[in-house]
Amino acid sequence: MARERNRWWFPAKRYGWGWGLPCRWQGWVVLGVYGVLLVAAIPVLEPAVDPWRYFGFTTLATLALVAICWVTGEPPRWRWGGKGR
Repeated sequence: MARERNRWWFPAKRYGWGWGLPCRWQGWVVLGVYGVLLVAAIPVLEPAVDPWRYFGFTTLATLALVAICWVTGEPPRWRWGGKGR
């Protein structure tokens, strides 16, 4: 079981549905690239001028992040906490 858990880039959250912070360097790189893309897009897409373009870009980038988490993270399910993680 521990060996299987070590292969995930994004562990499941202890409470709720989804993933927590990365536990492997690959996950941190993905999260860092996501953050850099969002910040770097601000001067390029100018959200104050055309907020819908930035919203569309942010939505696509977030969907890509969720897809990567889905493939490289623990299978998502609702969790109530506890030791069984």
